[in-house]
Amino acid sequence: MRKWVFVLLLIFIFLLPFNAVAQDPLTLSSVQVQIWPEYDQPSVLVIYNLFLPTGTSFPASLSVRIPASAGEPNAVAARQPDGSLFTIDKTRQVTGDWATISFSTTASEIQLEYYDPGMEKGDISRHYQYTWPGDYAVTQFSIRVQQPVSASSMRISPSLGAGVKGDDGLTYYAQDIGSIPAGQTFDITVDYQKSSDALSVSTLAVQPSAPIPQSSTPDLNVSAWLPWILGIAGAGLIIGGIVWFWHSGRQKPVPKLRRRRASSGPSDGEAYQSPAEAAVYCPQCGKRAAPGDQFCRYCGTQIRSK
Repeated sequence: MRKWVFVLLLIFIFLLPFNAVAQDPLTLSSVQVQIWPEYDQPSVLVIYNLFLPTGTSFPASLSVRIPASAGEPNAVAARQPDGSLFTIDKTRQVTGDWATISFSTTASEIQLEYYDPGMEKGDISRHYQYTWPGDYAVTQFSIRVQQPVSASSMRISPSLGAGVKGDDGLTYYAQDIGSIPAGQTFDITVDYQKSSDALSVSTLAVQPSAPIPQSSTPDLNVSAWLPWILGIAGAGLIIGGIVWFWHSGRQKPVPKLRRRRASSGPSDGEAYQSPAEAAVYCPQCGKRAAPGDQFCRYCGTQIRSK
């Protein structure tokens, strides 16, 4: 009996490290949070870029909390090796003021977006507070705030340093916060003044989603060339009509054939004969014989001279 107890104790001790590894909570190698107030909606667009550490076993299951008032997230997508994003399935469960978004991924980077309606608006004042709920330990946490178009007196606490103008013409404030242990929250407040409800996206130029390939042959803009084509065709018809009219005017009219009036004289086949040479006809067929003919040229009958 003691022998079996000793064997079971050895098996338990041997499996204990593996159970501890299996129960080790997931850690995020990096979290990048972007806060864009009044970007394309009157609310605040919050964008998460979550990075899983090297060596993560896939598929990996994650659960991230967002404010319940945000409703369904705008997007939950996995970034592929080619850089493209593909939407992945998720579930949403509300508990108090938070909604837990759960999903499974086979990619090391996840992008999650939601619109937070929690911004407070006065006549010209704006106030917003963001909270990282601390669902996971994060090795490197960074935050980036976009200043809305036409906003002024921008104040961020804790400070994210001086703003830097981005390629889109908007000003951004960014700071690396460092590591944050699991269960620890991180709060940041954004205050500014803005006298209009204009959205930042309305001032941005439309950019192509991918580089436009250059063709070796120029594209034909039919709408731009159509007036020229019609004008040239019309001018050609006018010139052609003038040339035709000019040539038709130079042609000489064809003289009308004059009809011979019937006369009592000899016909076209008859030669003028003197009275001494009277007309002679074949007595058999009635054909006219030429002067000096002894026989009819048509039937061979001998012709008798008158």
